[in-house]
Amino acid sequence: MAEKFRVALSADFRNADGSPTFADFDLAPLTADPHVEAVFLETESPISARQLEDFDALILLAHRFDRNSVPKSGRLGVIARFGVGYDTVDVNACTDAGIALVITPESVRRPVAVSVITLMLALTGKLAIKEKLTRAGAAGFAQRGAHMGFGLVGRTFGSLGAGNIGAETLRLAKPFDMKLIAHDPFADAGLMAEMGVELVGIEDLFRRSDILSVSCPLTDATRHIVSVELLALMKPTSYFINTARGSVVDQKALTKVLQGRRIAGAGLDVLEQEPPDPSDPMLALDNVILTPHSLCWTDQCFAHQGTLDIQAVLEYCEGRAPTGTIVNRAVLDGQPWAERISALRTRLEN
Repeated sequence: MAEKFRVALSADFRNADGSPTFADFDLAPLTADPHVEAVFLETESPISARQLEDFDALILLAHRFDRNSVPKSGRLGVIARFGVGYDTVDVNACTDAGIALVITPESVRRPVAVSVITLMLALTGKLAIKEKLTRAGAAGFAQRGAHMGFGLVGRTFGSLGAGNIGAETLRLAKPFDMKLIAHDPFADAGLMAEMGVELVGIEDLFRRSDILSVSCPLTDATRHIVSVELLALMKPTSYFINTARGSVVDQKALTKVLQGRRIAGAGLDVLEQEPPDPSDPMLALDNVILTPHSLCWTDQCFAHQGTLDIQAVLEYCEGRAPTGTIVNRAVLDGQPWAERISALRTRLEN
């Protein structure tokens, strides 16, 4: 009887009582396949190499995978990351070991873009304070005039990043009759022109934007790219939104800007430390809307992510390269990948 194709799932896909963390992640395509065995790992982060020695693929949620996570057996061939960010994965370690790292940008493109628009409307409409005023009864209603909203027609929406999510956010902002600008050295200039987006330098982006949204990945080049110097360029009436990664922003600098009310406010779905320390001064500010790195989480988003991850590992099970987005695609041209695919086919056929 042929040996089964073994898929590991990081432990954070299950709650302490064994129930699924996300009910919309349908594992049926794995569990129903007689050639596949799916196993939840023990809780370790970073994941240890010992845990992965006898697995062909890993579906990874939030636990870390570093160089010490690479199993010595050489059997692991694919890591399917649940989502689009991969700052928790040592990509160089994967590449050196010939392991393909797959992400699912298509699954988060619209949900994250909707999150940006949600924060924009909540901030400019003064939703948080108006909700409190309503609950205060007559005394709250009497204060309505002190909390006027910020109209969007003719204002400038700026995006730091114009890739998968950034471009989608700009598309969603267009019907609000806003001027659209973006900074991204890798932007598709033709697409931006077609969408009516003006590509600008990063300083112009911060200087001109009324709403400034961050939609770039966290890399060595983008860590703290939103600096004290750039924040100082923003208008006092402008709003800052970050749904990307907390460390793209110098959070201490942003906190000081917000404490001094040098901008109108911020909407943050991400922070440098998650969860934040209870003493983090950001938590005490009344001109910030904070959400726990989950504003884009919807049933549709998670179902789509799960579908794409399972598709990736099952394609590898069939002896093929995953058709999704492979971060380190160069591994597919390497000898370790070719040898692993050949060995996988032989093992599963015998």
